[in-house]
Parts: sequence; C-alpha cells; structure tokens
Amino acid sequence: MGLTVTSWSALWFLPFVVPVCLYVCWSDMRAMKIPNKAVLALAAVFLVVGLIALPLADYPWRLVQLVVVLLAGIVMNATGLVGAGDAKFAAAAAPFIHPSDVVFLMMLLAATLLGAFAAHRLAKYTPLRRMAPSWQSWDTGSDFPMGLALGGTLALYLALGAVFGS
Repeated sequence: MGLTVTSWSALWFLPFVVPVCLYVCWSDMRAMKIPNKAVLALAAVFLVVGLIALPLADYPWRLVQLVVVLLAGIVMNATGLVGAGDAKFAAAAAPFIHPSDVVFLMMLLAATLLGAFAAHRLAKYTPLRRMAPSWQSWDTGSDFPMGLALGGTLALYLALGAVFGS
C-alpha cells in the first residue's frame, strides 16, 4: 500500500501547508481552538496552488472532497464527536489527500494521534510545561487538542508524499 499522491503535487503544497499546520498545532495547544483564519488559509492554499500542483481534471473532485468532509464534520460536531475547529480543519485538509490514499491516511492519523497524545500528556507532567505554563490544553482534563494530531498528520502525509510519492 504505497502513496498515490505524486511527489510533484506534494512538493508544491508542502512549503505552504506546513506553516499553517504548525500554527494549528500551536494554536490548539495554546487555546484549544483552531482559528478560522488558519482553516481559510489552508483552503486558499489549495485553491491557488492546487491549480498548479494537480491535473486540472482532478481539481474539482478534490473540492468535492472538501464539501463531503465538511458535511461529515458538521454531523460529527453536532453529535459531540469532534470540535467545530477540528471538523473545519479536516474539511480544508481533505483536498490535499489523493482519494486512493484514504486508508493510508487513516493509519497515519491513528499513529500520529497516538504519538501526539502520548507526547502531550507526557509533556504536561514534565519541566517542558514551564515553557508554556498558560496553555489551556494542559488544564482541560480529558480534552485533547486534536489540531496537534490533525496538523501533524497533514504535514507528515505531504512530506511522505514528497519523498515516497508516485
């Protein structure tokens, strides 16, 4: 099960997407919120860079992915499964994913989520916490800043695509 994303498209997206993903990770840990400006920036990157990075025939179908994931996210948010920012970020991230990479992406998300959760919980109880003592994610009880895993997954997917893509 290899990556279907092309190295070409991943290389085009990577320098624009990674800063947004890092901002989402930081913002969600700091305030337990994924700002709309980050979601809009990610969508704007796809709208502009996608015209260069993808075959023109694929471009509209990737926008359909955004709509489908957004609708699913709205339902998941309404039932309390995910936060609104998480749902919006996932929708904005969806067009960057090649449709045949969904199973790979889900495995990557699971691994990234486990790593992010463990790292966040460990850091919470170490001297690292003193570097950012006012972060809300330290004090949320069982809540976890999913932006840490979501942003990490998208950045890692594109980085892997740049190196190992078809």
